[in-house]
Amino acid sequence: MDSSEPIDLFTGWPNPALLPTDALSDAFATVMADPAIRTPALMYGPDEGYGPLREHIAQWLTSFYKPVDPVTADRICITGGASQNVACILSVFSDPSYTRNVWLVAPHYHLVDRIFDDGGFAGRLRAIPQSVDGIDLEYLRREMTAAEEGAGRNSKPYKPERPWGKLYKHIIYATPTFSNPSSLTMTQSDREALVRLAREYDALIIADDVYDFLQWPADPSKPLEPSPGALLPRLVDIDRYLDGGPKDDWGNVLSNGSFSKLIGPGIRTGWAEGTEKLAYGISQAGCQRSGGAPSQFSSSMVDQLVSSNFLQKHIDTVLRPAYASRHRRLLSAIRTHLFPFGVTLPFAEPTNTSKDQDPGAYAVAGGFFVWAALPSPLKASDLAPVAQRDHLVRFADGDLFGVQRDPAADKNDFGSFVRLCFAWEEEGKLEEGVRRLGRAIQQVTGDLNAK
Repeated sequence: MDSSEPIDLFTGWPNPALLPTDALSDAFATVMADPAIRTPALMYGPDEGYGPLREHIAQWLTSFYKPVDPVTADRICITGGASQNVACILSVFSDPSYTRNVWLVAPHYHLVDRIFDDGGFAGRLRAIPQSVDGIDLEYLRREMTAAEEGAGRNSKPYKPERPWGKLYKHIIYATPTFSNPSSLTMTQSDREALVRLAREYDALIIADDVYDFLQWPADPSKPLEPSPGALLPRLVDIDRYLDGGPKDDWGNVLSNGSFSKLIGPGIRTGWAEGTEKLAYGISQAGCQRSGGAPSQFSSSMVDQLVSSNFLQKHIDTVLRPAYASRHRRLLSAIRTHLFPFGVTLPFAEPTNTSKDQDPGAYAVAGGFFVWAALPSPLKASDLAPVAQRDHLVRFADGDLFGVQRDPAADKNDFGSFVRLCFAWEEEGKLEEGVRRLGRAIQQVTGDLNAK
């Protein structure tokens, strides 16, 4: 390839060539040709979202996650995507004068911080440390207890009491499966313990379940079977059944889903799943109540893909094979071109064999990212400008994925890590990008040694 052509391992978007554009064109034509579909699709729509899509998402999720009881449409609210939905969740289920903190499993999706800041929680975002050995639940319990002790006894919410909403004392944010940026998957024992903690401390867990469908065997010699089903139960399903089910009609987990990684980010359509009361509460957020569902027309087209089973076939025959191949190509390049310089993949397998680990969580790979550690004393902030300027390759500095202004800095330092995305660039560019990164590491390391 042209050595003067930049390579982007930073952007966490799906490659446009993998998007189902022809199917979307057909779906648009179907919707516009049928007045029975077209007319409601072009209207405001019900608060909870396009009815047929709610029904078909419920059936699709039931088929993939296989919960004890089927997912029903009344547990589903259609949203404008995962990010927009976080803002809606905060508007209905939190209050900056009553909700103590927002706890984020870290390293975490960095762009969510501003949504929490806008919700009134600037300066109250706290990291929950996660490593290859799991979440530091003891730390979370200790810090939540301290937050309770420090909360004013007479803290009164700004928001009025509303029958469709509940104010939680804490918000917990996580991407349980194939997390961005670390690609870690939360073990079942940690999932159950986190749900129990949420119940004990009156916390609402927002689980971004956006990568679950993009999975493949970590061992490249194993076949890529169609529709393998979920790797582990979702937090929302654990909350549904653990210890007899939720403590009240609200529950403590919302699953935040999106079609951005499967159909295309511009479709701006997603869904939330929780108890009936949680799902209805989201539908009553002011921005949805004023005009109805945020993605009514897009939902009508997405429904054509979900109801026909096209989307699942596209995932199985296009997306999973393509991303599996890209992921393996990137890992091979890292081992060849970066390992000699001391780069490691510390989250690739568990190290604490005394902990109850789920080996299945490491037999399956997925998502969009690889999280790599740089050799000491090299920092990503030193490497990034050199890599982009002199070697024309971009990557994400690990410091981006720390929690803003968390006072526990020792729990929140990721400056020696880099995130590499294999979803955006063409597969043929991945190895060259890693090769360039190796040259940048060699250059910066040489400069450091010369000082």
